[in-house]
Amino acid sequence: MKIQTPDWVKHAVFYQIFPDRFARSEPGRRKLLKNAPWEPWEEKPTLQGYKGGDLWGVLDRLDYLQDLGINAIYFTPIFQSACNHRYHTHDYYRIDPLLGGNAAFKALLDAAHERDLKIVLDGVFNHASRGFFFFNDILENGPYSPWLDWFKIEDWPLSAYDGSQPANYVGWAGNRALPQFNHENPEVREYIFEIAEYWLEFGIDGWRLDVPFEIKVPGFWQEFRDRVKKINPDAYIVGEVWVDAREWLDGTQFDGVMNYRFTEPTLAFIAGDRIVRDYFPHSDYQPFPALDAPGYGDRIAQLLDLYPWDIQLTQLNLLDSHDTARLYTCAQDDRPTVELATLLLFTFPGAPSIYYGDEIGLPGADDPDCRRSFPPSEQWDRQILEYHRRLIALRHRYPALRTGLYLPLGAQGMIYSFARQLDGEELVVAVNAGTEKAQLSLTASRLQSRPSQCVFGNGEIAWDGDRATVSLEGRSGAVWAVS
Repeated sequence: MKIQTPDWVKHAVFYQIFPDRFARSEPGRRKLLKNAPWEPWEEKPTLQGYKGGDLWGVLDRLDYLQDLGINAIYFTPIFQSACNHRYHTHDYYRIDPLLGGNAAFKALLDAAHERDLKIVLDGVFNHASRGFFFFNDILENGPYSPWLDWFKIEDWPLSAYDGSQPANYVGWAGNRALPQFNHENPEVREYIFEIAEYWLEFGIDGWRLDVPFEIKVPGFWQEFRDRVKKINPDAYIVGEVWVDAREWLDGTQFDGVMNYRFTEPTLAFIAGDRIVRDYFPHSDYQPFPALDAPGYGDRIAQLLDLYPWDIQLTQLNLLDSHDTARLYTCAQDDRPTVELATLLLFTFPGAPSIYYGDEIGLPGADDPDCRRSFPPSEQWDRQILEYHRRLIALRHRYPALRTGLYLPLGAQGMIYSFARQLDGEELVVAVNAGTEKAQLSLTASRLQSRPSQCVFGNGEIAWDGDRATVSLEGRSGAVWAVS
């Protein structure tokens, strides 16, 4: 079977936005809660507090994103919910009033599309919330509710809030705030598929699927894909799967996953022993122990062998997210780690994704600290921002960095090098994660040319026939193209 994935994703640079923390709207935009008691924007976030960011605020900052080179946004959930992260959905057909409601989203979507900027929403379809009307009806009416078979009720009475009593229903990860849908019920499946269709018809460009591995009903994601692609064949379907995702990446379900399999070895190589292990409590995601260049090369080769090439090109690659400590903090505020990991991110097959604020050096430990508010411009790290801007421009400039073949060239000590190759366009990339200046001899017999013009970073490459010597200062990287 020929695997078909959305072409636009291969050329996308994503920006992940946690809406409550990115931008508050300008005065006059809000119709509701104009004087709400928001948490102070500049203070560290709390688990339950709201900062007041909204979709009007995102709309006001589209110029910033476009100037940066962003052409796709992934929003964490924006549907009505009673929590700041909105993974506790109350109403799948209503944008949260705190974010500006459906009107704000329509205005943002239209403005984004005028700029050729795609919008992907977070679909939380494994579980809803205690405030979800169908489940709330059960809380009110008990066994008389018509919605009983939509959830996994085990006994009576239900205890949705009193932790000293058994919940008597299944919640995701044992959390009684998140009642799980009963996906065996065909009405539940139809409801979810209709939600997906509704927002695609509204104009969104794809879905990021929260914990899709929890839905185990055979054929569910196959039908989801069929229904989505019937409305928009170019819609992007990306799953949150932290481990080997071959089960979902066979061409009949997702176009890609959040590629933590790329993140782990990249951080282990670039950050090495700087990584603060306490920020990584989950066994599914551990960017350690430290890797040298050959070890990194082996891990990357394994990753590239894992999935079909068309899937590799539509993976969502990232260095951190709303679910992890930010790279800047977990690498102990080390700017070279951020820069070199970002260089590898933007030269790897698949769509790079920037978690809001990473491009200006926003710190943050694990949840909720990784969800800090976007700071005012006087607090930005301008060097990191300029580094991101130049890398994004480089990726947009060279098609080979987006869809070209990935050819490992050499790995020794702490230097790793590879090439990207497409229709005669070739670039050589090299990174020295070590602290000392070093050289690496490359065998480039598969290259058709001899890239020698440094188009990013600082380094030297000297060619002698089909061999080359790369020289890099410690903690540095470079990209060469044909002059």
